[in-house]
Amino acid sequence: MRFASLGSGSRGNAALIEEGGTRLLLDCGFSTSAVQRRLGRLDLSPDQLTGIVVTHEHSDHLGGVARLAARYRLPVWMTPGTHTAWRGEDGVAVHLFSAHEPFAIDALELVPFPVPHDAREPCQFVFTNGARRLGVLSDTGVITPFIRHQLNACDALMVECNYDPQMLAGGPYPESLKQRVASRLGHLSNHQAGDLLRHLDTRHLQHMVVGHVSEKNNTPALASASAAEALGCSADWVTVAAQAGGFGWRDIV
Repeated sequence: MRFASLGSGSRGNAALIEEGGTRLLLDCGFSTSAVQRRLGRLDLSPDQLTGIVVTHEHSDHLGGVARLAARYRLPVWMTPGTHTAWRGEDGVAVHLFSAHEPFAIDALELVPFPVPHDAREPCQFVFTNGARRLGVLSDTGVITPFIRHQLNACDALMVECNYDPQMLAGGPYPESLKQRVASRLGHLSNHQAGDLLRHLDTRHLQHMVVGHVSEKNNTPALASASAAEALGCSADWVTVAAQAGGFGWRDIV
């Protein structure tokens, strides 16, 4: 099993998870042409995708799904709540799933779990091939006991480190947006992400990725340092999923 990112941040998100011939795109907040270019860096094209899995309806995660799916006839998976909030699924094969029940897409099993975020029915995922587990967590305002349970003992993690509280407080956002980001239905700070990692069994962790790093309220150095401190590793072992370039393939062996 391996995974990569096409880009991560408030201007668009998309990740790839692959097992054998199964290639899933997790979210798509980019235009079709941008996806084509970004997939090209990974030696792939959209017609090699198995389908698209969506976490929630916000435009930086869902904005590019309809056109990409319609153009390349890709099936799309999402929760009923996300589907209700979505506009633009004409001509797209949509499969609904419960955020509380695992399901399979070809060679991959997906274990969704609900998260606190200001969307209709948001969820995040653990992806597994039966032997190895990749946990993905983004767009959540707080860490719940169930989130910790789901992400425990993963072989690879992608975790949101959206903001530094001091930078957010002194940054350019209007006060209402600052309150939304830092709320229980907003995003995770570096400190919250670090605290999550301290309470997980990470003995088998092969890859640590921090993502959705705010370009105005955080820095890659602060985000990676927070994760490294929590894990007791060097900061250069932590991968930062960049907005422009994401990151290349990471094998989970």
